[in-house]
Amino acid sequence: MSGAIRVLIADDHPVVRQGLRTFLDIQCDVEVVGEAANGAEALDLVEELAPDVLLLDLKMPVLSGLAALAEPRLRDAEATRVIVLTSISDRADVGLAMRAGAAGFLYKDVDPGALVQAIRAVHGGQVLLAPEAASAVLSGSGAPESAGLTDRERQVLGLIASGRSNREIARELHVTEKTIKTHVSNVLLKLGVQDRTQAALYAVRHGLA
Repeated sequence: MSGAIRVLIADDHPVVRQGLRTFLDIQCDVEVVGEAANGAEALDLVEELAPDVLLLDLKMPVLSGLAALAEPRLRDAEATRVIVLTSISDRADVGLAMRAGAAGFLYKDVDPGALVQAIRAVHGGQVLLAPEAASAVLSGSGAPESAGLTDRERQVLGLIASGRSNREIARELHVTEKTIKTHVSNVLLKLGVQDRTQAALYAVRHGLA
């Protein structure tokens, strides 16, 4: 399926994997390229298949989803965006997963249509949290702070959170891409985060997006 979003499913329950595959395979722009029954298999298949999106359960044998997220092999797989898809979990898991590099956090009772939209959004560069997950993150954060960002840096942060690339941000703000790279570096430094995904999460958490 040329141009389709290539999805890898990692869940230890065969019925869950089959249900997800059956639903996703009927989408015209999504292709399920593989299934993993635990975190270790997921890491191997990410390396082998380089999926666009990994749907990752947290509670799995051999290697949990959180442990898999912490593995350099997954963190270095820049082409793969991770959506945690799990049962109701410890509220702390949300923050841990997002800080570890997940681009989305959803629960298994998500509406199927919303799941497909989430896959498309995350593949497009956005960060996406289920309402309950967002609430968990907010309850664990301090008072919203702009971290000393300038008005322009706040503007850039908002565009990062909407999934824009540096080139797209530069075009929208009518400045050079080099200027935007400087702004992005300053934003990451001031927020104390390591990458754009974490910056976008900060923006969502603090109402800056």
